[in-house]
Amino acid sequence: MSEGPRRLAESFVHLGLGATAVPQPPFEGGMEWYEGYGQRHGADGREGRLVSQYTFTEDWDSWEMHPVGDEVVICTAGRMVLMQEFPDGRQKQVALEAGKYAINAPGVWHTADVEGNATAIFITAGEGTQHRPR
Repeated sequence: MSEGPRRLAESFVHLGLGATAVPQPPFEGGMEWYEGYGQRHGADGREGRLVSQYTFTEDWDSWEMHPVGDEVVICTAGRMVLMQEFPDGRQKQVALEAGKYAINAPGVWHTADVEGNATAIFITAGEGTQHRPR
């Protein structure tokens, strides 16, 4: 049964086993939401993906890394510079503007600088995600 339209920025989607797409409860910020997400869908393991959308008005204040799968970052508005730090220490900057995307491979630490404001959609293999200060 199909439901009415939802706003991705408010109700993320879990892509799970068996080609399922499961709308998530409203995102209210904070790590508690992500902990609940892990409890709801942890059984999908490394094959589960979270599809989310964020609008940024400032540079990110931390780095993150997803150890078990690729993350796709799709810029839909504005401009952002994604900074990647690879396991071998190599660093790369990827400028994204509306319609462009980049992939954060497993084990690649990443953060972003935002020019004005930018909106992006993320398709994330989030199992085991780690964070560190910038």
